[in-house]
Amino acid sequence: MQWRGPVRIVLDTNILVSALLSPDGPPGRLLAALKHDRVTLVTSIAQLSELRVVLSREHLRADIPPEDAEDLLAGLEVVGEVVTDLPPVTLSPDPDDNLILAAAISGRADLVVSGDKRHMLALGQVGDIPILTASAAAALLHV
Repeated sequence: MQWRGPVRIVLDTNILVSALLSPDGPPGRLLAALKHDRVTLVTSIAQLSELRVVLSREHLRADIPPEDAEDLLAGLEVVGEVVTDLPPVTLSPDPDDNLILAAAISGRADLVVSGDKRHMLALGQVGDIPILTASAAAALLHV
């Protein structure tokens, strides 16, 4: 695949959490690619709200210090393109997944990256936007 300009990607919330837990793995490398203008992150207020809730969960706070969580949230608000006009999407039984898919559609994303095998990856794509694992996306983007 060839793109003109930065690749527009939506990173599912599970990928953003994984990036904090394993910064050298594919999710971490995808997140780091945002700093090099090769990738444009597409997100939404709804996803940022979900991420804030997820990162405050007790079982994650032992591995992700609150200041790292806040740094990620603040950084995403700055470097991400926050879309606000989300179309109704009901492709997944998980409402949070539908918000991710809606952000991809609204933000004209080139890729959605997810670790959710049961719902997101099983879809394969939304419209003409492929849904890939972090490993597949990192390989495709050479990061």
